[in-house]
Parts: sequence; C-alpha cells; structure tokens
Amino acid sequence: MLETIEEKCQKNGVKLTDQRRIIARVISESKKTYGESDHPDVDELYNRVSQIDPKISIATVYRTVKLFEEAGILTKHDFKSGKARYELNDDHNHLIDIKTGEIIEFVDEEIEELQKKIADKYGYKLVDHKLELYGIKKK
Repeated sequence: MLETIEEKCQKNGVKLTDQRRIIARVISESKKTYGESDHPDVDELYNRVSQIDPKISIATVYRTVKLFEEAGILTKHDFKSGKARYELNDDHNHLIDIKTGEIIEFVDEEIEELQKKIADKYGYKLVDHKLELYGIKKK
C-alpha cells in the first residue's frame, strides 16, 4: 500500500503546518482530479492551492515543494519541457509521448529486476532510480 504525503512527512520528521497540509492534499489528489498524466509545476500547484486558501503565497508553495523534495517525499521531473514538475515519490517509471506530452506511468517487474542486477553487477545495492522513456505513438 502506498504511503500518503502526510504519512511520509510524519515518517521523515517533516512538520505539517495547515498550509503545508493543504499543499500536500492538492498534490495527493492531483491524479484523481486531473488524470494519470498530471505532474503539476509550482505555478499549477499554486493556482490549485489558492482556490482552497487564497492566503497561501506562491513563495510558500515553492518552499513546501522544495522541503518535500529534499525529504524524499516528492520527485522532481522536467520531462524535457523546461518546467520542473512534481509528484509523489512512489517508485514508478514514465513513458512520455514527445508529440503530445502525454505521460504514462508504469511499473514493470522485469525492468525493476534488471536494474537491481545491473547495480549488483557493479558492486552496488540499488537504493533509488528514475526511468523516463521518450517515444512517439505508433500508427
């Protein structure tokens, strides 16, 4: 079962103020509300958060996202779009359509095992990874 942002914060000793809790909730609900390929940037997060609490500044959103990223709660992506995008760090991979920008999230056990084998081959224990595949949809 995947941990929520609140659970990850508690586990990592990150204090959740009321404003951080709102930001965490908006990030957590992004995929349910906006679809599987939703990986909001800070401006998008700010727009969504300010609809709930207009007193939350964009600076607070930036600081909170940075704090969550440094604590390993969020993962930062650029997907070659020029903007940093964020999502919950939950060990999945991405296939990005370079024409449409569609992002497909996937987990593949063969790839997971292969990555571990490669790390082991070179004398390492795999502790984290990020895989982004870029493609064009076949006709």
